[in-house]
Order: sequence, then C-alpha cells, then structure tokens
Amino acid sequence: MEHWRFTTAGESHGPGLVGIVEGVPAGVPLSRELIDEDLARRQKGYGRGGRMAIERDQVAIWGGVRHGRTLGSPVALTVTNRDYENWRESMSPDAGVPDRVVTRPRPGHADLVGGIKYGHRDLRNVLERASARETTMRVALGAVARAFLRSLGIEVYGHVVSIGDVHAPRRPWTLDEIRGSEESPVRVVDDSVAERMMRAIDEAKEAGDTLGGTFEVVAFGLPVGLGSYVQWHRRLEARLGAALLSIPAMKAVEVGTGFAQADEPGSAVHDAIWWEETQGFSRRSNRAGGLEGGITTGMPLTVRIGMKPLSTLMSPLGSFDIESKEPFLAAVERSDVTAVPPAVVIGEAMVLHVLADAMLEKFGGDSLNEVLSRVRTWHDTVREF
Repeated sequence: MEHWRFTTAGESHGPGLVGIVEGVPAGVPLSRELIDEDLARRQKGYGRGGRMAIERDQVAIWGGVRHGRTLGSPVALTVTNRDYENWRESMSPDAGVPDRVVTRPRPGHADLVGGIKYGHRDLRNVLERASARETTMRVALGAVARAFLRSLGIEVYGHVVSIGDVHAPRRPWTLDEIRGSEESPVRVVDDSVAERMMRAIDEAKEAGDTLGGTFEVVAFGLPVGLGSYVQWHRRLEARLGAALLSIPAMKAVEVGTGFAQADEPGSAVHDAIWWEETQGFSRRSNRAGGLEGGITTGMPLTVRIGMKPLSTLMSPLGSFDIESKEPFLAAVERSDVTAVPPAVVIGEAMVLHVLADAMLEKFGGDSLNEVLSRVRTWHDTVREF
C-alpha cells in the first residue's frame, strides 16, 4: 500500500496493541464510537472462547484527530489488553527470567518455524505476536478506512457462507441483507442454516475439535477504474488476495464466482456489457465479482475467503519438545471452536484498507473535500464515455 499505509505492534498478552495509519485525508468524520462498534463486532460470534469473556476492546485515539475530524496527519490508536493483568510478570518488557516458557510447538501454528527463523528457544516469543489478537488493531484501523470510504458513498460488509460442511445459499445479497446478518449468532444472512451451523459447532466442541469455513466480503458504491492492468502488482485482485491471505488461518481467496468458473464454459462465466443513455455502461450480471483486468467495473466487488479450522485443539495433536526432543501432545492455549463469524470483520478491515489505498491512488487529494470533488468529476466522465 503506497498511499494508505498502516502498521501494528503489540503482543497477545502484552499491555496492549498499537496502530498507526498514514495517508488519511483531512476532514474525515471519525469517532471512537465508530471504531469501538467494529471492535465489538469482531468479538461476537457463536463458538468464541474464553478470551472474549475477558476483553472488552475499546480504542483510544492518540493522534491525527481533533474534534471528530481527521487532520491529515497519521492517525494513532491503542487498544488495551485487559488480560495483561494476568500476564504482567510473564510478559514484562523489563529484564528478568520469564515464566510460562513454551517449548512444545503446536501443529498448524507459527511456533516451530518462527522459533527456528528468529532463534527463539521460548516459543512464547513467537505465538504472542503470531496470535490473531493482532487483528484487533487491524480492525480498529480498518474503521478509519471505513469512515473515509463511507464519506465517499462506499460501504463494505461481509457475512458467513459456510461453517464446516454446512453451507448457506450463495446468491447476490443486497447491502441491507448483508448488514442484517449482524443479528445472527453465526453472522449468516439466511437464517434457515444458522441452527445447523451452531449444531456443528457444538459437536466439534464436544469432540475437542475446531471448524473452519468461508465468508464473503462485498463492497458497494465503488467507481469504475480502481486498480490497473499495466503492472502485476497494481491489479486489484492481487492486492486484495495478498491482504486477505495475510490474516491468520486464511487459506484461499476467490473473486466473484471464483473456482466455480473453472468448471463452466465461457458463455456461463462472463458478464455481458449493457449501455443506456442515463447510466452509461454497466453489466446485467456480476460473475466477475466487480473486477475485470484488475480494474473495478462499478458493480459490487465480491470476494470470498476460505478459513482453515483453528490450529489449537482441545484434543491436541502430537509434537516434540524443542529442548528434550521427547514426544508430547502439543501445548494448548485458550482457543475458540470456530472464528469464522468474527473473521468476517477482519476480512472487511483488510478490504477497506486496500480500497482506501486504491481510491487515493486513483484520485489523490489532501482533504476529504478535494477527494470528493475529484470523484464526482470522474463519475460524470464515466457516464459520458
């Protein structure tokens, strides 16, 4: 991301999480309440574990905002880890001998390869940062992107498509329908499958197992022309794929109807072009998911993400101690049965970041009013093409 850049710091059981986002134009309406709303959404979902009973994530804004409007300078945020009180001695930054040393790597986690890469004999040094707790700050910073894009008439929301082998119907959902999934314990639009999903989660919990699934993120209100075909790294689906696969436990990304297109003839895959005088060019279908040639078409941008089952099992798999080289059952940290519903919000955040960067790449501008003026002019140009 060249125009909209963000970074995070902090460990899962450390004092808290820190984040800074650069490139935010001046004048964007932004409040703690908006950020806290997305943080609360990330903590919801049937199948969550004990950590969510401890944390009540709330943001503190340390820079870049004054009287509810961004200043054009970097926006700095922090979120406190309440659980740090139980880990103060173990996670202290001061000199000392750590307790709760981890020498038994867990299959599916970064423990072993991270320890080898960085030379850590205490694998807690790896798992604390590799933890999905880091995504809390991605969501907080993503809410800043949401505020910016919302000011431009763009909304990004997601919903669960499947948990385990229980699948919801897949069809184009409206923005209101997707937002309505917030009322579901498993964040699914179609209530008819919610009970089956929760039953599958209960069965996995009883078996000491975990479940993955898929979810969909949709962006409404995008203009034509974000992204580019002229270089590989500027294609928008490439940027979205990298961002979404950076989320822990994500293993696959598809745009539009994605993998299903490999089984169909071209006549059943591509979207016919339509033109009318009042609207200009458009499409009557959206199998491409709002992207052609790496560029937005003006249709809703639709991406689906596949999430593996969580790696920490209450009935753990086999492993070997890195010190004694003796076989053991893998160490067990507190874990969810499934995290697909909250992963939706993390996926939204990463899509928001990519789209904020793409909007600034296309339109530029140091203030919200400047960006808005350029976007309106562009919409007129597109209609007249």
